[in-house]
Amino acid sequence: MSIDTKHDDLQSLRIDRSQREDSQGEPPKWASRYILGGIAVVVLLGLVALVYRLVSPSAAEVEVVRAATEGGGDVGGVVLSAGGYIVAHHKINVNSKVTGRVKWIGVEKGDKVKEDQVLVRLEDDEFRAQYDQARGAVENARAYYEELQHGSRPEEVQQAQHNLDEARATAANDKVTLDRTRELYGQGVLSKQSLDDATAKYESDQQRMNSLNQAFTLSKLGPRAEEIARAKGALLQAEGQAAYAKSLLDATVIRAPVTGTILERKVEKGELLTAQFASTAEGGPQGSVVALADLNDLQVELDIAQNDFSRLKPRQKGIVTVDAFPNLKWEGEIAEMSPEANRQKATVQVKVQIKKPDEHLRPDMNATVKFLADDNKNGNQGPGGAIVPANAVRDRDGKKVVFLVLNGKVVMKQVKILSQRSDGYLVDGPINGENVITSGPENLKDGQSVKVKGQS
Repeated sequence: MSIDTKHDDLQSLRIDRSQREDSQGEPPKWASRYILGGIAVVVLLGLVALVYRLVSPSAAEVEVVRAATEGGGDVGGVVLSAGGYIVAHHKINVNSKVTGRVKWIGVEKGDKVKEDQVLVRLEDDEFRAQYDQARGAVENARAYYEELQHGSRPEEVQQAQHNLDEARATAANDKVTLDRTRELYGQGVLSKQSLDDATAKYESDQQRMNSLNQAFTLSKLGPRAEEIARAKGALLQAEGQAAYAKSLLDATVIRAPVTGTILERKVEKGELLTAQFASTAEGGPQGSVVALADLNDLQVELDIAQNDFSRLKPRQKGIVTVDAFPNLKWEGEIAEMSPEANRQKATVQVKVQIKKPDEHLRPDMNATVKFLADDNKNGNQGPGGAIVPANAVRDRDGKKVVFLVLNGKVVMKQVKILSQRSDGYLVDGPINGENVITSGPENLKDGQSVKVKGQS
């Protein structure tokens, strides 16, 4: 194949760009029409959305609660609902009777303990030494008292008898000598001095004989009653001091006063525990060992508004619920009604005994008690109605109203406040079980669209 032929073949494969370059400056007419139409549709939709937003503002967001129904004079109905806190009927702060350093502690927070169980041991060397000393004093006093009680031993009485007999014999002999000396003195054989000496010796023998005779008599009679009584008093005093020392020694072992649960552990090993004045400084002496309570004996402590107090009576029954377990219920009964009111809060304290508490309940939990009407009595149960929070009641043209939410719309209802409750107001009107607005715009209107907070 010649070179010219090859050149012609290559020329036939070359792309002709002349036509494309001539038409590249302008797009096709159909494409331009579609682009302009799309832009117009987008602009129109934006204008429609803007106008809709201007004409129809977004719905206001509100918060609601469900109005709680409260029975009136119906037998078996709820006459009052009140909120309070669970408390232990008897909470005990276990203290120490003596001051000492903690040697051992055997409980932790939450432990269940039995009555008389050992909780803490203190160092007891000093108290044990004092007790041993007191016991020695008791033994000494007892021995002396028993000695006086038993009196003189037979051997001592016999010895006193022998001493008296000897004195009598000596006195008799000296009497013979005196008589002989007196006779010789009368004859002029002996001097006056010899007679005086014999007389003095005989009189001395008489005194000694009388003294030994008294000693013999006392040895047979024994100690005086007053001396025995004094010895007995000394023994009782020593025994009292020993008992006191023993009580201090026993107090170094701190035991649980009742069966219950440890609510708080307040000391550690090595810390100083005092029976007098505790210190709030770090490392200072502590005044309490543990806090203990019987969790099978729980109550609900309530502050009842004075306006509602007349609706309750001693031993009135109620249903107890707690926020932590809203689906559980416990039976309760009024166990205590305070004999005085709280002036500042205008309330009266009431305590409700929980009949069968279990492991779900803890002290200081929030609790609600719904007091039940007397099944055997129809009279004077008070008006019925619904309980609503205080911030749900508003003023409109001098009237009390509440705003409900029905199907996304505001419904205004006029109500009458029957009484004040510890958790709001008792009002009449057909709002039982309805969603009442508690928070929202101030200018709410009947029929206004709203959105409940937390709902889509």
